[in-house]
Amino acid sequence: MEFSLLGPIAVTTGSMELSLGPAKRRSVLALLLLQPNTTVPLEQLIDSLWEDEPPEHARTVVQGHVSRLRATLAEGGAEAYGIELTTHGSAYLLRMPEELIDAHRFGELVALARPEAAPADAVPLLREALGLWRGPALTGTVTSPPFAAAAHALEERRLTAVEALGRAHGTLGEHEQAAAILYSAAVNHPLREGLIAGLMRALFRTGRQSDALEWFHRTRRLLNEELGVDPGERLRGAYEEILRAEAAGGGRTKPTGGARATGAAAGGTAGDGRAGASGENRSATGGGPRPVPGGTGAAGARGGEAAPGADGTRTGTPDGARAGSGSGRAGAAPRLLPRPPARFLGREDQLTALTAVLTDRATGESPLAVVAGPAGVGKTACAVQWAHLYAGSFPDGQLFADLRGFGEGDEASPAEILRDFLLALGTPPERVPGSAQAASALFRSLVAERRLLVVLDNARSSAQVRPLLPGGPRCATVVTSRSRLDGLVATDCARPVGLQTLGHEEGAALLGAMLGPDRVAEDPAAARELVDLCDGLPLALRAAAAQLTARPRWRLARLAAALRDERRRLALLSAEDTGIAAALRMSVARLSADDAQLLSALATSADGHLNASLAAALAGYDPERTQDGLDRLAEMHLVDEEATDVYTISTLTQLFARDERGESGDGGKRGTGDGSKGSDGRG
Repeated sequence: MEFSLLGPIAVTTGSMELSLGPAKRRSVLALLLLQPNTTVPLEQLIDSLWEDEPPEHARTVVQGHVSRLRATLAEGGAEAYGIELTTHGSAYLLRMPEELIDAHRFGELVALARPEAAPADAVPLLREALGLWRGPALTGTVTSPPFAAAAHALEERRLTAVEALGRAHGTLGEHEQAAAILYSAAVNHPLREGLIAGLMRALFRTGRQSDALEWFHRTRRLLNEELGVDPGERLRGAYEEILRAEAAGGGRTKPTGGARATGAAAGGTAGDGRAGASGENRSATGGGPRPVPGGTGAAGARGGEAAPGADGTRTGTPDGARAGSGSGRAGAAPRLLPRPPARFLGREDQLTALTAVLTDRATGESPLAVVAGPAGVGKTACAVQWAHLYAGSFPDGQLFADLRGFGEGDEASPAEILRDFLLALGTPPERVPGSAQAASALFRSLVAERRLLVVLDNARSSAQVRPLLPGGPRCATVVTSRSRLDGLVATDCARPVGLQTLGHEEGAALLGAMLGPDRVAEDPAAARELVDLCDGLPLALRAAAAQLTARPRWRLARLAAALRDERRRLALLSAEDTGIAAALRMSVARLSADDAQLLSALATSADGHLNASLAAALAGYDPERTQDGLDRLAEMHLVDEEATDVYTISTLTQLFARDERGESGDGGKRGTGDGSKGSDGRG
């Protein structure tokens, strides 16, 4: 059993996350976890839960939440872990091993790290510590001052760890890595002088003196405008140190060029625009077309690349730190790609198709490809793999953005993404337009003559993508989406590159890459059955491999036997916050209520094969309404149109839709979208 404070409040046991209920109940648990093995007075809980005057029945409310938490923990097997929630008069005590709390493990790892004395040991310790973060601390609690203060304190500890990791890399002479790690944090905390000072030193030691000095001047202006103060000793010291070294002509090093990826392999959020978080087809051998000379290759990122996850943030690259005129082409090119997907294999045909589309200059237009397919099929991994293989074809930079079209939160607005792109391209913050239309025009102007690659991940609709498209004929764009994005095909001549599920041979190869070939070779029949039970989806196969990795004594046949139980299959095909059920849930959430109900009705089909007439009978819709709904579901890859009026729905989608139907009790009317636009996400 594990307790999470470094992100959304959560309790997991095995592969299952316990249902904690409303925000106040989560807040009660969070306060107890912040003070484990310590009695917490009832009055302190009341004061923390209500920002204003608490209601007369506040004591009863808190007591009720504690009672429900006690029952939830008991149902999750808390006793076996030595966990007990007890009452002591008018106070409560959560007795537990503190190492089960992620914030406690984070603190222990950071305390063990000695960035200056033992930097080689400190780097993996600090990376592991920062990898525990899944978002802003205490997400899901009430917004009262006590929780805001606690979250701020945890965030301060995270930033201190980020600074320490940067120092450790710097002590090892790995200045590109240090700059990549510090850049993202500096962008998000532009007034944190110690962080900026560390970034300035790292940039200077990679030969980017002008970038380092610009960070000082930018921060000095911000401090003066927002706080009315001058730079402190640490920031001034870094500035003067760089000026002295530059005047002496020393203290500089050339960029290493071969910097290793700076991001921790994440299992994480949401949605993580990152290739490591989606659970898609990230695999080993890197098949497909040969990379052009000068490319980064599949094995590592170019110097200056910042992969998500290293400091708990999702974007950033030191190469984008230049803030010159905003129109010139001097300065390092931005490298915003996530790290290359781990254990990527196969997909040669799709990689070849992407090469044909994105390197075609015959039309004189900016080429555009749409990688589309069902949830969990590996769209992000395929696009990112190609981007790394062919990075050398785009020497003016590679931009990457997670459009969050498919996630629990709001999708990313074009203005938000354009701001990130313009800053990465060197536009000073004060010159970034506020409107999406003006920002889009400036973006197109800046890249008109550049050889630039743009990767737009998780697009929900064509309208979300269009403002982000570069106009230069030497630029190229690849978009990933669960929707076909027919609008981009119609108006922007996008070329679709479809991704299908894996066959038996490919699926077994993926299991072998994850588990080791010997473990798969000892039971090839079970491996084939696992591929079938996972519908050939890389995300589901990776979750299955995670289950087997955690149980090294299990044979493949044992997991296959467990997965045959349709009631357990979706739960078993999950790994923390990654799983096929979570991916499908986000697809269904984008549907209209009518389309969600249609999908629920289709799930009752005996073998998953049906035509429009049968679908209409199952849903109780008229033929025209049914056909329109089937077309939208096919566009979203929730059903597959194998031939004219021949539709199939995958087993995992059927199981999910049946579960949703049973939980909602209303025939599946759980969709919230408008039913007219596709949605996209990580998988």
